[in-house]
Amino acid sequence: MTLLVISPDYASHLLPLATIATAWQRRGERVVVATGPATAPIVQQFGFERVPLQLGRGSNPGVIKAEGQPLAEDLSLRAFFDATRVGMIPTLHHQAAERLTDLMWQPVAKAAETIAVVDEVRPDAIVVDHLAFSARLGLAAAGIRYADVVLGHPSALPVGDELYGFPTSWPAAFDPDEESLAGLRALCERVTVTFTAEWNAALTHLDPLATPSRSAFAETGELLLFNYPGELADAERAAFLPPHVHLGSTPRDDSGDPEVDRWIASDPHPFVYVSFGSFLSVRDDVLARVVGALRSVGARVALATGSADPRLLGDLPADWLVREYLPQVSLLRHAAAAVTHGGNNSVTEAMTFGVPLLVLPFSTDQFAGAAALERSGTAEALDPNAATEAELAASIMRLTDASFAGRPALRAIAAELSGLSGPERAYAAIRNAAALRPTTIPADAGIP
Repeated sequence: MTLLVISPDYASHLLPLATIATAWQRRGERVVVATGPATAPIVQQFGFERVPLQLGRGSNPGVIKAEGQPLAEDLSLRAFFDATRVGMIPTLHHQAAERLTDLMWQPVAKAAETIAVVDEVRPDAIVVDHLAFSARLGLAAAGIRYADVVLGHPSALPVGDELYGFPTSWPAAFDPDEESLAGLRALCERVTVTFTAEWNAALTHLDPLATPSRSAFAETGELLLFNYPGELADAERAAFLPPHVHLGSTPRDDSGDPEVDRWIASDPHPFVYVSFGSFLSVRDDVLARVVGALRSVGARVALATGSADPRLLGDLPADWLVREYLPQVSLLRHAAAAVTHGGNNSVTEAMTFGVPLLVLPFSTDQFAGAAALERSGTAEALDPNAATEAELAASIMRLTDASFAGRPALRAIAAELSGLSGPERAYAAIRNAAALRPTTIPADAGIP
């Protein structure tokens, strides 16, 4: 059996998708990854085959820096970072305006390239990142069945009257006024219409007989795989969804770092893990406040600085583990708490090991994800632009206290996720979904 994995050229997207594919690899089956050149080392590290498929203007090998991107992507990233400094609504406005370039880049050309990859690899099953819209457009036009992996909060796939880019909920620390929300909703409605028109134009070009989409953001594969714990998902949304499975989490094996192993073993006291991921670590002003709060409570810390300049973070204690990039899964196994921007990998991996979270959401589905964690009692959420060092310190003290009220919920979620792993759940779901075959291109697909 051959599995084809299709991913944008971003490490944070490819890592969970590649981890899912290890379930096939363990059975001696062939895995081919279609992605861009920046993440080629990740494909090689996993031991998979790779075919080239660039699905976006930008790329991210693990830590992203605007100056390392093409000029248009550089300018877009800088505008995004600037928007995060203003607040939630400006950030979501900026992201909504960028949808056609960041989610559906060169749709006709990339759709055709995706079809060519499928024709070359001849896979038995296909797993695609939900946000790889140009690739999924090609598969839809050619009538090729695939499993659709939603990375992030489940609201990344809008259902009912939800709108892509408009948070389904947000944490208590955020209280946007009605006028701002109305303006954002109106923008998201316009973007949905424009994005869908672009999808349908490309779809018709590829297959003149294809049925137009009513909302391209709501298009899915035949099987949905949510890389998210079902225990945190909104059960009421399930009725609106096609066949789907919650994978829970897909923690990769990033063990084997001698320095990290020595640091963990060198001190029996609990520590706090801090990471804002590959993008939002650029917010060194927020990271500096977090560092100040952790210093004030005397915490032992493992800090991934990412793209932040460590010189702007103040004096860092000598016993802290500080690097640009750290093996997150290995550290979360032992952490007493974690401070995060609320990215999908950070959240799901922390839940796997029962680690309470201080979430400082900046963008996209991080607000809805932080709200879900807040409701479950497993995390606290603060506004990264408004939280003071004292507020951050108080939250860290509550989360690391043995009496933290969310520990029973964390233990229950961790116990569920420690059973059948995410990759094994994906393997079983795909093997059991007869609708996923055949994946090869039908002779009457109408593809030029």
